[in-house]
Amino acid sequence: MSATTLTAAPLKTGEADARIGLRGHVRHTSALVRRNLLWIRQDPESMFDAVLMPIVFTLLFVYVFGGSIGQALGGGQDQYVQYVVPGMMAMMSMNIAMAVGTGFNQDFQNGIMDRFRTLPIGQGSVLFAKIVVELMRLLIATTIMMIVGVLVGFDITNWLGLFAAVGLSALFGTSIMWIFLVLGVSMKSAQSVQAMGFLVLMPLQFGSSIFAPTKSMPGWLQGFTDYNPLSSLADSARGLMVGGPVAHDVWVTVGWSVALTLVMAPIAIHKFRTKN
Repeated sequence: MSATTLTAAPLKTGEADARIGLRGHVRHTSALVRRNLLWIRQDPESMFDAVLMPIVFTLLFVYVFGGSIGQALGGGQDQYVQYVVPGMMAMMSMNIAMAVGTGFNQDFQNGIMDRFRTLPIGQGSVLFAKIVVELMRLLIATTIMMIVGVLVGFDITNWLGLFAAVGLSALFGTSIMWIFLVLGVSMKSAQSVQAMGFLVLMPLQFGSSIFAPTKSMPGWLQGFTDYNPLSSLADSARGLMVGGPVAHDVWVTVGWSVALTLVMAPIAIHKFRTKN
């Protein structure tokens, strides 16, 4: 084989993807999903956040803040359980989404992503596989949170609403994952991704209606919570599972999810293809 053949230039950006059909993309994504699941099996500690975080946060907020905030809601700890458990679905979607960015960055540092980009596979498949596996982790975390919620007194009266709330949380979580994929491919280290993630997560989570009603907050903070998508997601899940108006919050959550995905997904794929 000639030296020219050995040093042939790689396909231009997007050219390889254009030659691969939908079936090929699905096959590549499935293979990469299997690879990521095998990695989790070899490193079970990577599941600690999805398994332990729902338990710790549910018990912490119910037993530390449940009495005082429950009284503000007109009841007690039992009243607060009905309030906070649906809202914590929004927190799960954000925290699990952050993990996809740190894991993606670590794969770049280990060199595995350089190997993937030399293979004749759809480049978007690498990112879609990450999304699929993180969605599985999100569903596991949500299931554990609901089990713990039931054990501390949450009453599931609307199973259809519960499944709708889980689906809405997964939709919003997917859109946030694209943001963290952009951070994962753009920042120099997994620690930087994690630090940036906390800077974003903490104001969004605590400046929302996830853990407490917003009526007692200062006026300027209430204005922030009104436009915070986590408030819309928390109120949607609460209305679907416990009862109350949901149409406006559901549409706001869906709108945020679609908008973030349409903007961030192409950016993430482009940065993955062009990163050197």
